[in-house]
This record gives sequence, structure tokens and C-alpha cells, in this order.
Amino acid sequence: MDEFPPQKLLPITVDREIMSGTPVFKGTRVPIQTLFDYLMDGCELAEFIDNFPSVSQEAALAILAYAGSQVTREAAAT
Repeated sequence: MDEFPPQKLLPITVDREIMSGTPVFKGTRVPIQTLFDYLMDGCELAEFIDNFPSVSQEAALAILAYAGSQVTREAAAT
């Protein structure tokens, strides 16, 4: 299984001064949850990137890969 960098190296910012502490993509005001909302609504990653050009494809993919690794890790622990 691939190891991901510590959470502090992920493209995420949590700051009370930015969106009241909602986790956002680093350097933006785009909540991480928005990516998952788009995907759950059936949109493709490209549509998300087109609508939020301040978020790079690499950053979005890093978040998805990290989320996937967390799900796999939790499933393996049960």
C-alpha cells in the first residue's frame, strides 16, 4: 500500500480566519467537501477543476488518493 505524506503536507489549510476553519484547498477558499459533493452528484473531476480553477488537478487527486487510503486503512483495521 502506498504511504501518503503526513497530513500537514497535504494540500489542505485549516485556519479559523479562512472560511471559519472549514478545511479548504491550500491557497484557496474552496472547501475540500466541495470536491466530494461534486463527485457524489455525478460530476467528473474535470468539471470541478473547470469550476474552481484555483484548485489544481494534482491537489484534487492528492485529496482523493488520501481519502482512499484512509478508507482502505480503516477497513483493514476492522
